[in-house]
Amino acid sequence: MKLIKIYTLFFVLILSFSLTAQQRKNICIPDIPGYKTLKCDFHIHTVFSDGTVWPTVRIAEAWLEGLDAIAISDHIEYRPHSTDIKSDHNRSYDIAKPIADRQGIILVKAAEITRQMPPGHLNALFIKNANLLELDDVFDVLKEAKNQGAFIFWNHPGWKAQQPDTTLWWDEHTRIFNDGMMQGIEVYNDHEYYNEAMDWSVEKGLAVLCNSDVHDPINLSYDLSESHRPMTLVFTKEKTEESLKEALFAKRAVAFFENTLMGPAEFLKPLFFASVEIENNKARLENKKVAAIQIQNNSDIDYELELVQPAVGFNCPEVISVNAHHSTRIVLSGNSNEVKEMKTLKMYYLVKNMFIASHSNLVVTLEVENY
Repeated sequence: MKLIKIYTLFFVLILSFSLTAQQRKNICIPDIPGYKTLKCDFHIHTVFSDGTVWPTVRIAEAWLEGLDAIAISDHIEYRPHSTDIKSDHNRSYDIAKPIADRQGIILVKAAEITRQMPPGHLNALFIKNANLLELDDVFDVLKEAKNQGAFIFWNHPGWKAQQPDTTLWWDEHTRIFNDGMMQGIEVYNDHEYYNEAMDWSVEKGLAVLCNSDVHDPINLSYDLSESHRPMTLVFTKEKTEESLKEALFAKRAVAFFENTLMGPAEFLKPLFFASVEIENNKARLENKKVAAIQIQNNSDIDYELELVQPAVGFNCPEVISVNAHHSTRIVLSGNSNEVKEMKTLKMYYLVKNMFIASHSNLVVTLEVENY
């Protein structure tokens, strides 16, 4: 134990020096009206279960990548490094918490409940004592987590190691859900997306989660110079752990992975309009004449738009690409005399990389003043 303390102190000193010498990446995803948009990863591992890095490394990675909150969710039942790393289930959190506080990262105390299917793996966030989750019966474990005030979600429900043929919702999940011991579900984990999970989130009112489940150093799993890890965007009233917990229980979250966003329309729509704005917003369009407008995208997200119905009185593009941190010029052309009398020109587009269900896209209305 003394050697572990010495190693921890040494690593903290090295980490502190390295962080002062490095630049942090900014993830440009805007806040939405009334809420702050926090970038989060609620499913990561360290050497205190089956990961390969020390807990403080997870804080350094999150800081450098521009995240706001993480949860170190080491396994309760599966600890292959236990011969070398001897500790209780709270130790990874205790080591990482002082560094997280200093770096402005919200560190959520968490654990992964690791069972065969059903019910599979579940993460419990905002727990108070992970040691009390070391129980034989999985329903007793979940009840204990609930009594600790935990937000509980089902991990990688379509993971081939546990559901190789068909992703099923089992009777055990119905019991867990009905007993108030499941509030969310991962629709995306690591590099896998689960259609069924997205539809269950809609059907059952579960929060949409998207996490990395990273075990190795994050840069070995994702090319951070070109992309980002999977993350959950949570819309909070403040940047605090208490507000984060309130937002998750209120289901104010969407998944963000591979330039794709998934979640309730009530959050995707304001996020889209917080990202883009129409410049020179006066067309002055008449029949048989053209007008050009520009759409500015101030976010890191490339948006792909597809027209869902013809505009009234004028023509507009069938497809629009609104690339991150770029302005896109589009041309409108009048096709009737009535367009001159229209005060507002409305265009209805499907956002191809925003999903409100597994096969349903968000539809937005772009409005341009005419006269």
